[in-house]
Amino acid sequence: MRFASLPGNLRGAILMSLGAVLFAVEVLFIRWMNDRGIPTTTQVFARSMGQLLWVLPLILGAGLAVFRTRRLGLHLFRGLASALTWGLYFLSFAFLDLATASVLSFTNVMFTTLLAGPVLRERVDAARWAGTLLGLLGVAVMLRPGTDIPLLGALTALGAALAWCGITLSSRALSRTESTQTVVAWVGIVTSLCTLPFFLWGWAPIGLGDGVILLVFALFTPGIIWFVTEALRAGEASAVAPFQYLRLVVIMAFGWVLFAEVPDGWTLLGAAVILSGAILITVREARRA
Repeated sequence: MRFASLPGNLRGAILMSLGAVLFAVEVLFIRWMNDRGIPTTTQVFARSMGQLLWVLPLILGAGLAVFRTRRLGLHLFRGLASALTWGLYFLSFAFLDLATASVLSFTNVMFTTLLAGPVLRERVDAARWAGTLLGLLGVAVMLRPGTDIPLLGALTALGAALAWCGITLSSRALSRTESTQTVVAWVGIVTSLCTLPFFLWGWAPIGLGDGVILLVFALFTPGIIWFVTEALRAGEASAVAPFQYLRLVVIMAFGWVLFAEVPDGWTLLGAAVILSGAILITVREARRA
């Protein structure tokens, strides 16, 4: 049976699952690059340049008209939020094991819920509040007194999640007036310009092998967004969105098999609570759309 002939929700679930696996592979690359001593600033610059390469054909095809906008400030904020998110997210894996850093990144949906009311004037219903409170409870369980999780690493991961809200909220606001082409073009330009000074500041010579790793990393990571976008295009959001959390299972498997990272019972309990809250909010958001 050809893929295109499958039911929409099934196609969407497959595409979202592939995106989740690719997301997990990105995490594996980050850990690998950290172990090889490749600076985080170099990793983030490679990620932003990869994003720019993916949108370069769009820019060349549409010309400078693709940058025409009356909301320049919001585009700049969106690009800054992306650069900050990537920087803190990548850095969190230098302090935390794969599973813990990934779980804490899921709190972005809780932060988004907290900010959606005052920033976007959205009504936050009981289900979304319940998911948010669950997520915060899960963070408290994971970071309980006496935990072995480094506080600096946890704050870095939570900072990345909070910055991720800037991406989500600004994207929602921009989608009301701007085309997708204009949004992604500005993201590619702004993130590259933002990360360039840090790349130069943190520059360290790398060998040919590390250069190849960075190139592969830069070229495949923007594919995550393609899979997620196509998944939501193919199926109903409420049916396919929860499959994005499959990445945690894959990441935990990578951590266990490749790095002998086995979270303790309290960490697993906190992760389960955070994941439950994130899924509750995701499904509720998808049904509202």
